[in-house]
Amino acid sequence: MTSLCRFDRDLKWRTGVELVPVNCESCNNFKITTDALEAAYVKVQEANLRVKGLLITNPSNPLGTVLDRDTLKSMVRFINDKNIHLIGDEIYAATVFMEPEFVSISEIIEEEDVECNRDLIHIVYSLSKDMGFPGFRVGIVYSYNDSVVSCARKMSSFGLVSSQTQHLIASMLSDDEFVDNFITESKKLLFNRHKYFTWSLSQVGIGCLKGNAGLFIWMDLRKLLKEETFAAEMELWRVITNEVKLNVSPGSSFHCQEPGWFRVCFANMDDYTMKVALLRIRTFMLKNNEAMVPLKLCRPSSLKLSLSRSLSRRMDDFMSPGIMSPHSPLPQSPLVQART
Repeated sequence: MTSLCRFDRDLKWRTGVELVPVNCESCNNFKITTDALEAAYVKVQEANLRVKGLLITNPSNPLGTVLDRDTLKSMVRFINDKNIHLIGDEIYAATVFMEPEFVSISEIIEEEDVECNRDLIHIVYSLSKDMGFPGFRVGIVYSYNDSVVSCARKMSSFGLVSSQTQHLIASMLSDDEFVDNFITESKKLLFNRHKYFTWSLSQVGIGCLKGNAGLFIWMDLRKLLKEETFAAEMELWRVITNEVKLNVSPGSSFHCQEPGWFRVCFANMDDYTMKVALLRIRTFMLKNNEAMVPLKLCRPSSLKLSLSRSLSRRMDDFMSPGIMSPHSPLPQSPLVQART
């Protein structure tokens, strides 16, 4: 079973593992409840499938939220009662830029009121997100189960990290001051970019799930659907991709049960590209006046936007220093060709 996320490519395509989503709902901000876990478990049993484990991502991709302590405790109790494994993908652990803070499964099982068979607990991690090293292909499996560790050690022979990469990574991670400064600066950049991006979307009537971590925004476009179906969601996605020229991911690709939610990555582009992307979204929304809401939100006086200005003037506004977020260290995204 898996929470709201997209592990199909990583797990299902190669191994043939059957992934059954734990249905989360927008009415409670897509939180994972015990009832949702139980319902998914019953569904699997009715399908005559054997449940081997629960797979979660914390912080969440695509939601951009963290699992709170109580939710994590309920998950640990759930998997312990069912005697199934809990695999926690914590690859975005250091991207939390607002409260509440990140809590690892490893912290939960140390608490006095939590009883658990630790052989069922496994954590995976990578330097791809927190440290911005996706090309280094350095991953970690941290398991309390000796058999799993032994198996992973043998399988790692087929994907060894080069000696040069190991030396570089070891030298970098040994520099505590550098690592602390890097993560602090990264969180600052993510906070400013997330704040500006969500504010800009709100100005054209687009709501988002309140997030505090990760590289993604969970964007609510339900009111743009012609009907509440996944077919309508895919139709809207094709318009956004082919006509608006933006790369977003439909919620159905993450097993979301409510049509109209889309994932947007806000951290993989420079400031100019971001503003072009936002301008395209703004222009698209202006063409869909029935989906617009009055711009009555309070905003800082230094931010100057007006729907009555010409397109070129709006572009100048987006590029003005007063509303620019700090420069991202990441390269310009190939997903949005800014000058086309």
